[in-house]
This record gives sequence, structure tokens and C-alpha cells, in this order.
Amino acid sequence: MTTTDLKKRILVVDDESRIRDLLRVVLEGRGYDVDEADNGAAALQSVKEASPDLVILDVMMPVMDGLSACKAIRAVSDCPILMLTAKGEDYDQVDGLAAGADDYVIKPFTPIVLEARVKALLRRSGKDDKTQLKYGALKIDRDAREVWIDDAEVQLNRKEFDLLCYMADNENISLSRDQMLENVWGYDYLGTSGTVDAHINRLRSKLGACAAYITTVRGYGYKFEVTS
Repeated sequence: MTTTDLKKRILVVDDESRIRDLLRVVLEGRGYDVDEADNGAAALQSVKEASPDLVILDVMMPVMDGLSACKAIRAVSDCPILMLTAKGEDYDQVDGLAAGADDYVIKPFTPIVLEARVKALLRRSGKDDKTQLKYGALKIDRDAREVWIDDAEVQLNRKEFDLLCYMADNENISLSRDQMLENVWGYDYLGTSGTVDAHINRLRSKLGACAAYITTVRGYGYKFEVTS
């Protein structure tokens, strides 16, 4: 995908300076402005004063931990919150979402995953103002809820369109079937992973040559990637 990120301000909150430095390099390299805080209390003050477009928030911090900070930030701001959690600590991920976080990234992470998560959150929150997206021959118009391949419109139902947008928002990221169920159908949906597989199969059949953009991650889920 070839687009230019709008100049947005991101607050990076982590008590480890090396993590903050890494995030600053990655995010400023993508054209974002970056502010920093080394604990939850400082993060809350920064949100009140600077109104960032997105907050990247570590869980384990002094003074005020990430979960407490997340709840406090959510009380004063609706900006997207991306939690950083340690590998294998599932309770952090669940608690973070319950506290008001919008998504999470597990440490250690790669820059491409972080970038994709940030872009996806900004899109979903409407803070990047992008409604028309292009991936090779595939065009997605969010406002019109239309999908085109070259000059031919593709007829998708509501869930197929939502699923395609969710995958495109998370370009180059492997998404589990559970993640797709939660984010497209909702946390209270009682369907199974077979629901995702059925919709992916129908989506692929409608996308023709662009079906190759949706790849299977064996034993896990799917990934949206455009290699040409």
C-alpha cells in the first residue's frame, strides 16, 4: 500500500528508556510526532495537556502501572490506547482490554507489527482521515462501503466488507481466528472459528486475482499482504 501518514502525535509510555528510544525511532521514521513518559502518572498528565492522537502504554511501570493509567486516561480521553504486554502474560491482555485499551502488542515486537497496529488503530478511530484505500488492483471505499477490482465493483455483504477492512487495517500481521471473531463479530458473538473460515472462503471467491492477498497462516489464522 502506498500512502502518506498524516502528522499525528503519539505518546509513548514505558519506564525502560531503550524501549522508548526504539519506539521513537520507528514512529518518527513513519512521520509521527512522539512524546514520552516513563510512568503512568506522567502519561495521564501528558494526555491532559497535549491530547495525543494515540497512546502506547506499557503494563509494568512504577508510580502508576499501565492498567491503572489506562483506566485514568480513558476517563479523560477517547484516544486509542495500544498496550505493551510481556510474552505469555494473557491476563495482562485481557485486563488491558477490560481497562479500556483498544489493542495490544506483545514484547518482543517487530517494527512492522507495531507500525501496522498503530495505523490500524488510527484508521478505526477515524484519526487518520483515510476513507479510500488502494492495495494493488484492489480499492476499498470505507464511506461508500464499496470494493472495486480495477473498474469492476465487487459485491460484498456487511460482514465480508467488515472482515476485509479489518484484515487490510492489519496489513502484514498474522491474525488469529479468535482475534477476527472478536473484532469483526464482537466479544459476545457465540460463533466458532469455522465462521471465520467460511467468510474467508466466500471473500476469496469474490476477490478473484486479489484473493491471493489473503494468505493462510497454518494452524493459526490469516494474513492480508500485498507482495506486488
